[in-house]
Amino acid sequence: MAKKVVLAYSGGLDTTTIIPWLKENYDYEIIAVCVNVGQGIDELDNLEAKAIQSGASKVYVKDVVEEFIESYIWPTLKANAIYENQYLLGTCMARPLIAKVLVDIAELEGAEAICHGATGKGNDQVRFELAIKALNPDLKIVAPWRLWDIKSREDAIEYCHARGINLPFTAEQSYSRDKNIWHLSHEGLEIEDPTMETDYKKILKMSNVPEDAPDTPEYLTIDFEAGIPVKVNGVSMNALEIMETLNKIGGTHAIGTVDLIENRIVGMKSRGIYETPGGTLLYKAHEALEHICLDRDTYSFKSIVAEKFADLLYNGQWFSPLREALSQFVDSTQETVTGSVKMKLYKGNCTLAGTTSAYALYNASISSFTTGDLYNHHDAEGFINLYGLPMTVRALMKRAEGEVKKAAFPDPDRGNQEIR
Repeated sequence: MAKKVVLAYSGGLDTTTIIPWLKENYDYEIIAVCVNVGQGIDELDNLEAKAIQSGASKVYVKDVVEEFIESYIWPTLKANAIYENQYLLGTCMARPLIAKVLVDIAELEGAEAICHGATGKGNDQVRFELAIKALNPDLKIVAPWRLWDIKSREDAIEYCHARGINLPFTAEQSYSRDKNIWHLSHEGLEIEDPTMETDYKKILKMSNVPEDAPDTPEYLTIDFEAGIPVKVNGVSMNALEIMETLNKIGGTHAIGTVDLIENRIVGMKSRGIYETPGGTLLYKAHEALEHICLDRDTYSFKSIVAEKFADLLYNGQWFSPLREALSQFVDSTQETVTGSVKMKLYKGNCTLAGTTSAYALYNASISSFTTGDLYNHHDAEGFINLYGLPMTVRALMKRAEGEVKKAAFPDPDRGNQEIR
């Protein structure tokens, strides 16, 4: 009886190539698993038939979109985690959940190994394998890109054609893309040349370019409860409805496209084009609400946590004790992050148009230039004297130091000067 391997299957070029390669090089029964994290009907259509035709014995298609949003996207949003100040972590967030599904099915099927299509140069090999090790360290891992002789996407296409496998694209169109409900990434081909301007009209799938966005601005309101979005334009929605609605609105107005040179886990730099229309709107609104609801020290320390949270997620350490602990801290900060944020969208720009919260720490009677009962301008003098005391003491010390130096080292020319 053949041993079983569970293949993370997307129906794209890499995983289509892997099925015949596994059959030719391993005595495995191949169980293909497609994890639906919101990549869309185009990628999921006829997926089972394609996998069976390529040589898989069984196919699972698991819909985990709601779990993805509620258990991975929302915690990352609440943390305000952004990698290298630009990347909203779209690919990274899905990998631990996909790995979790793969492990569950491997255990259900009694498989001895999990196979993935991540390349030996990329981040995803690290993310998948760290998650698998965290969840079931007994499972073997097969990573064909680290083993086979195929060196490029062109080689993979030729490999498939030689085995009678039809592909719906050519080498000239074979961008490496990753799509889920949060984002769509594009890599490969001319994108790999950082000296070239990207033809966004050719590349983008979720979003308009600014030139094609509406000529009339649109106002958008997002309501949050304890850091989690619950309404769009006053209408209560579930997590999936919120993401679908905001993706459509943000994409229409060309919001959230990033052209990024990033530092990969494995040490090299890479260039990617990321579309995150709905996610960008959520980050903008959530941050605005935090500014009005969190005190200075909490917000400042949370910013440090956000950077570490982003690094952990990017580096495949979602299931680490530190990430779990940071999420508990973040959750405690979100208890008062409740309110409504209004934004104005216009040709790629998203500007604030009003923030309200019952937990707002902004108090107009204190902050206004008009004197209120809660603030006495005369109190500032004593505060400044105490706050500036270290500077005052240092200035006195430097003055005394200068006088000591003058006394110890008199001007050598002074004694030779004539007295007039």
